[in-house]
Amino acid sequence: MLTLAADIEVLARFGRALADPIRCRILLELRKAPAYPADLADALEISRTRLSNHLACLRDCGLVVTVPDGRRTRYELADERLGHALDDLRTAVVAVAADRTCPDADEKGCC
Repeated sequence: MLTLAADIEVLARFGRALADPIRCRILLELRKAPAYPADLADALEISRTRLSNHLACLRDCGLVVTVPDGRRTRYELADERLGHALDDLRTAVVAVAADRTCPDADEKGCC
């Protein structure tokens, strides 16, 4: 059973991972299927060095793992439930954004 402090740490790690658009794109790519760094760099159109830094962050956050594959290393989500969580979070945020119940939202920039 997790404590409140552990729950907060887990959510903070997830938030740190999602705080960068490139890391979000990496997670969404890995949600589709495991991938090799070179393929991810090509798909995301970023340098391998930049990708490596973001993959290190995602590993440190516990969201991705490396899988040795011969002389290469493949990346995948640490748990398949993360893919479902990303889908759920994305659809929830889109739904909330579409359901702007505050009548002053456009004027005040709230809600």
